Amino acid sequence: MTPSIRRIAVCTGGGDAPGLNAVIQSVLIAADNRDWECYGIRDGFNGILFPERYASGGVQRLTRERVRGISHLGGTILGTTNKGNPLRFPVTLPDGSTREIDRSDEILAYFATHQIDALVSVGGDGSLTIANALHQKGLRVVGVPKTIDNDLDKTFTTFGFDTAVAFATECLDRLHSTAESHQRVMVVEVMGRYAGWIALHSGIAGNAHAILIPEIAFDLEKVAAKIRARDAEGRLYSIVLVAEGAQPCDGHRELLAPAEAGHAERLGGIGERVADALAERTGKDTRVVVLGHLLRGGSPTAFDRLAALRFGAAAVRALDEGQSGIMVALGYTGVDYVALEEVAGRMKAVPLASDTVQTGRDLGICFGD
Repeated sequence: MTPSIRRIAVCTGGGDAPGLNAVIQSVLIAADNRDWECYGIRDGFNGILFPERYASGGVQRLTRERVRGISHLGGTILGTTNKGNPLRFPVTLPDGSTREIDRSDEILAYFATHQIDALVSVGGDGSLTIANALHQKGLRVVGVPKTIDNDLDKTFTTFGFDTAVAFATECLDRLHSTAESHQRVMVVEVMGRYAGWIALHSGIAGNAHAILIPEIAFDLEKVAAKIRARDAEGRLYSIVLVAEGAQPCDGHRELLAPAEAGHAERLGGIGERVADALAERTGKDTRVVVLGHLLRGGSPTAFDRLAALRFGAAAVRALDEGQSGIMVALGYTGVDYVALEEVAGRMKAVPLASDTVQTGRDLGICFGD
């Protein structure tokens, strides 16, 4: 028989995304309606691992007053981090070298000492991999999928993605007019890591003329040919949208920083590389716009807000039903339960045979291949 629940905790890890506050609000209200206490862990698991950093406590009791009016706000009232994975926590040795240790038992000990019965872990692939490891060690855990990149498997979409696409599309709309006025090539770099969902969806919606995504190795001569063809037709400007993880046929991916202990590699710089090459090949005035963290900020769209509220409530329902080691996933007809082990360590790439890619090709968009 599954033990009853009196207290739960919620944490938000990885990169921030619009809709995180809506999840927190939904989890708290759904838990409070069951007479459960709900606690928020600060900055991923740092609130447990580094309690001395927080004057008001690294783990705080959440109340209805604390979460009132936050569902429309971007960011997360709990804070987040993509550093310090407790499974591979970086420590500096006396000789100055760095190695990684497993600190997950400290998290389990905290839950046991404070009689917290379950965890709602909100995050992307990294956070859900941690959640799965904690579940395997005996903690009752339900995961909530979060990433603007939409690269989590087993869910139709993740909250934050629609907001990112909407903003990127608005930016493209604005860039069309200035690019046409100056007869320029505008290269726009967007986030997405190793998946091209943001670039593909916003690029098609925003009428980009070329879209470069990680799933399709690109040849810049093909993109330059597209720009020359538009010039020949009297369309003297072009919009080229590039996902940060896109790479040319030579396989070289641009990085801002390599991977290091406790932190994955940072992608970026491909926009500048593409712009320089296209300027050289076409002779056209070329500019670069990197949307970067602008895609993470701001209020969630109605779709993302609703998805986040549904996920939070579903996570509490799942715990109430005795579920553990699962992620709540958005299906085509409702919210489904998916085993965390089917999600952890897996990435959902853009299917090259998808209708969306085919739509782009039918519209004459160049994918660099």
